[in-house]
Amino acid sequence: MAIIKTEDLTYVYSAGTPFEKKAIDNLNIEIEEGELVGIIGHTGSGKSTFIQHLNGLLKPTSGKIYIDGTDIWQDKQTTFETRFKVGLVFQYPEYQIFEETVYKDIAFGPKNMGLSDEEIDKRVRETAKLVEISDEQLEKSPFELSGGQKRRVAIAGVMAMRPKVLILDEPCAGLDPKGRDRILDRIREYHKEYNSTVLLVSHSMEDVAKIATKILVMNNASIVCYDEPPKVFGMADEIAKMGLDIPQITKVFNALKEKGYHIADDVYTVPYALKKLLSYLEEKGVKSDA
Repeated sequence: MAIIKTEDLTYVYSAGTPFEKKAIDNLNIEIEEGELVGIIGHTGSGKSTFIQHLNGLLKPTSGKIYIDGTDIWQDKQTTFETRFKVGLVFQYPEYQIFEETVYKDIAFGPKNMGLSDEEIDKRVRETAKLVEISDEQLEKSPFELSGGQKRRVAIAGVMAMRPKVLILDEPCAGLDPKGRDRILDRIREYHKEYNSTVLLVSHSMEDVAKIATKILVMNNASIVCYDEPPKVFGMADEIAKMGLDIPQITKVFNALKEKGYHIADDVYTVPYALKKLLSYLEEKGVKSDA
């Protein structure tokens, strides 16, 4: 059963005015429980508007949204409960930090869920460990931490609520390569530890390629494709025409293809590229020490 399902989901900004704009146009999708989905698309493609519908921040102009089989707009109580089931981490979440200590900031969400002090403490410490925040740092002001640490604290605050669906909007934006890898590793670990459904919105194909089990490509308020990474990156030419930058390793293999070395159409990570290259060399009778 799908944890997320939309039926003809449509959203129009400024309806009935000269500034009317259709941000989402008849989206129909089913996302299975436990998937780690990368959502990609250029600015204005509709991806941010789409994710804000999933926890009830935006109400559809028309169409339905189902979380765990329930229409989230069937009544006010269901809409309210959905906001605990679907955790949304906005871009630059560290700007939303406000508590006196790191501990209190991570505990804010669980506390509002009405959990016991014992359960809150357990969740705070488990999640802090997951995002590599020490017990000593828990007692510090979050404003004493580095930018990357603050980002991880802000994400931990949503993770600690243990939502059935965790959505992160550009969680690596503005970070250096080391910081990006650290955030992606923590998201991967969370997904593995709790088997939660995770949606990762990103402009970076490199980021999505590293961790996604499925990829949703959006363009002009619609879904272009939703499939496993090899099949999506097999459409590299079509994706590039949308203005999206494909992974560097994909570009390398496309360049080899242009020169007559057709190794594979679906390369998207270095380990996968190595596997395909070794297979190609074996077929050609070339020995390799790799």
